[in-house]
Amino acid sequence: MSEAGSSPLWRTITLRPRGGRGAPLRNFLLTESGSAGILAAAVVVALVWANLDEASYHDLWTTHLSITLGSHAIDDDLRGWLNNGLMTLFFLVIGLEARREFDLGDLRERRRFLLPLTAGLLGMVIPILIYLAINAGHGTGHGWGVAMSSDTALALGALALIGSDVPDPARVFLVTVLVVDDLAALIVIAVAYSGEISVMPLVVAAVLFALLLYAVSVRLPRRWVFVLLGIALWGALRASGVDPIVAGLVIGLAAPAYTPDRGKLEDATGLVRRFREEPTPELARSARTGLTATLSPNARLQAFYHPWTSYLIVPLFALANAGITLDPSFLADAYAAPVTLGVIIGYVIGKPIAFVAACNLVTWISRGRVRAPVGWGAVAGSGTIAGVGFTVALLIAGRAFTGRHLTEATLGALTAALVSGVVTWVVYRLLRALPQQRRARALLGDRSLIQDLVPEVDVEHDHIRGPFTSPITVIEFGDFECPHCGEAEPVVRALLADADIRYVWRHLPLTDVHPQAQLAAEAAEAAAAQGAFWEMHDLLLTRQDHLRLADLLRYAGELGLDIERFHDDLKRRRHEARVASDVESADLSGVAGTPTFFINGQRHHGAFDLPTLSAAVETAWQSLKVR
Repeated sequence: MSEAGSSPLWRTITLRPRGGRGAPLRNFLLTESGSAGILAAAVVVALVWANLDEASYHDLWTTHLSITLGSHAIDDDLRGWLNNGLMTLFFLVIGLEARREFDLGDLRERRRFLLPLTAGLLGMVIPILIYLAINAGHGTGHGWGVAMSSDTALALGALALIGSDVPDPARVFLVTVLVVDDLAALIVIAVAYSGEISVMPLVVAAVLFALLLYAVSVRLPRRWVFVLLGIALWGALRASGVDPIVAGLVIGLAAPAYTPDRGKLEDATGLVRRFREEPTPELARSARTGLTATLSPNARLQAFYHPWTSYLIVPLFALANAGITLDPSFLADAYAAPVTLGVIIGYVIGKPIAFVAACNLVTWISRGRVRAPVGWGAVAGSGTIAGVGFTVALLIAGRAFTGRHLTEATLGALTAALVSGVVTWVVYRLLRALPQQRRARALLGDRSLIQDLVPEVDVEHDHIRGPFTSPITVIEFGDFECPHCGEAEPVVRALLADADIRYVWRHLPLTDVHPQAQLAAEAAEAAAAQGAFWEMHDLLLTRQDHLRLADLLRYAGELGLDIERFHDDLKRRRHEARVASDVESADLSGVAGTPTFFINGQRHHGAFDLPTLSAAVETAWQSLKVR
């Protein structure tokens, strides 16, 4: 089942992240990185506004707004509504991303969870200890929470500015650790920075959360029910004395993440086909509902709320909280103040120390069984950029301090973010100066990946092109009638021509949209029975519009096959089980569409153009070299 061949590997390492086709984590990275510019602009506007007209700045954000319902009223200023209200949606997105990581990401495997957990917690504990040491005896120790949490959007935005020096795995590693960071930070806010606790509203909040979990478990289709439960949960927590933004986190954690079920996708396709035959408003609603139902609640909520929080709510939060007056006398005193120094040193020095210490500690405790998914250089760079703490830092500062101390804490967070960004740029510039081999080792490290492919490649069963012994295996789940698979075919051939890889094709005929795909897959297997799988494979992908039985028999004749045997195999469906085994593999591996690629057992979430696949293969090669 093999077609041999080999050629030299590329001599240069490509580390620039490429765009994907809807990968959830990649979308999260892109949205966070893209919004960083707007967030930074909001900080600049707030500083300029506060220094040009301090009175108008503070007058706007201290304007009171009250909502009254019968004998109950919620009264707060605009800054309070933003910090305690709209920022709940920000933590909703954090909860959603955390749940996605637990269900589908690196945190789904207990062994892989140990390192992000340790790095995230140490990345908070060490800065807190630094802050407490500097502020001991000054009466400002209660503000320790300001120095602990990183800002995901600004950190990823800074990495985007640094550019191609930062490998994609380093960004993923950073986000995984910061998910733990955000979860722990919100627990700190709920426990240490909430008011006096009232038991009865807290019981009501627990009941509302139980109802929310039930609604999720039965997949209640009415969205307004979830909205009302969420608002009621927020109000109950606020009345209980627990910081109401915790509602966002628990709602996000309640929303499960999963890949679309192929059966539901087929049902949705049937609804769309019925609408095409009879375009009525009723069928339009059914088709829309069916398509939406294929996505997990987590994916639907992230798609809706994440852009709003990243591009509007968090920048508004920055605009409302970052405006401080920067006159020379204040700066001279503030940069010597314990609060400012504790925040700056905690972030700029404490975070990188914590990241490096956590990776070494976990590796030592596990005796090398658990290692960072990136090299020592990327760990250091992730630690320095984690010193960019802004959103949660200002959120806690507003709860811990007032007056001058609040201004000092804000100045410390802004300064730490700027210094950490510059230090990270220096770290990656120094890494760039290393020889290529040492640089690859420093950036990629030992990337032992979670295996997403089920089952693994079997040389006795799978169709393999290229050398059996190649350490790099590219697997494609494909459909002979799928036009995207046809587009991918020349890319795969170019990849095989340029790299010493092993390529595997597995069938996934999408019969709901491609009626001839199943027959074509069985025809390829019938040709394989006569030793001509790859010849038929190539022919089918170049003639995707002509896959009826008569066409397939003609192709068998062109390839010099025994046509009677070929026809009999198709008529008796002798190879249906062989195709079904590949389809079962797709289901077990979470594959719903074609083409879907795996590289050495890990799903490839990027595009399938030649530069992107080449970069992914090259990264796999470099990972092998540095183990």
